[in-house]
Amino acid sequence: MCGNSNGPDFDWNDLRSFLAVVRAGRLTVAAQQLGVDHSTLSRRITALENALQVRLFDRLLTGYVLTEAGHGLVGEAERIEAVAIRISSDLMDAKAQMSGPVRVATPEGFGTYFLADHLQALAGRHPEVALELIADPGAVSLARREADIAVTMERPNAGPLRAQKLTNYEYGLYGSTQFLQEHGPDEDDLDYGGVRLIGYIHDMIPTPAHDYLSELIQGRRADLQISNIITQLSATLSGYGLCILPCFMAARHGTLRRIAPEGIRFTRSYWLVTHIEVRAPARAKAIVAFLQGIVRENQALFLPSAASQSNNDDADL
Repeated sequence: MCGNSNGPDFDWNDLRSFLAVVRAGRLTVAAQQLGVDHSTLSRRITALENALQVRLFDRLLTGYVLTEAGHGLVGEAERIEAVAIRISSDLMDAKAQMSGPVRVATPEGFGTYFLADHLQALAGRHPEVALELIADPGAVSLARREADIAVTMERPNAGPLRAQKLTNYEYGLYGSTQFLQEHGPDEDDLDYGGVRLIGYIHDMIPTPAHDYLSELIQGRRADLQISNIITQLSATLSGYGLCILPCFMAARHGTLRRIAPEGIRFTRSYWLVTHIEVRAPARAKAIVAFLQGIVRENQALFLPSAASQSNNDDADL
């Protein structure tokens, strides 16, 4: 019941009935839509009129027609309806927040070489979440709600999106142990003129910030150009040449050696992006918190130079 001792006392169901009749125009049609018989609906309208002490409809043979007082009530009733729907939605989502799908889009390297290792922990923490993982954020549009969460290599600057930095991460120059034994280069005298380099196809670089090969050697293009980082890594492991790779990916392979880590270092960022009005806010919030937590716990993987410097500083104390 709504109301207090100083004002009208009416049932919210009567207000819902009022709106149903307003929208349908006829009592019988509104009753069918609400799943009640027309006599029950008529009693609810009468009860509302008695509680408010006004006549809301003129009962005509052609249907129910709003009175002036009825017209005045429509806007207020719709506002109350909107609040009731929002409260109901929030409560239902809180109750079932971990039940249902969440679609997450990530870069291929992040999804394959980091997130995949933590999916078992995610399943243990949120067993009712049905995770849909897309290892290519460019394949979907958050603005069009084709995913719930995205990890991106650039901060979006347009659209109804909310972005926050997930982490910085480090790149280094790597080669296989076999390649370095056979071809160099000498770290004391770095000369890439005769060394094969692996990198992106120039017009398929994921973002302008990832044209780090041009920063390393101005004017030099890769000898082997590959559209994705996973295949670049595989080519490096095979001994084809040198490649600039994310450190958290290269660290998984003991046959890779980093060249001149003090001098050759590139830092880029991952961004965590959601739609401003995400479809499943409670589930999305839980997955966002999970991603932030596992990244925070593994900062040494993403920023090994910073971790190494921290360890050295601790050793000096």
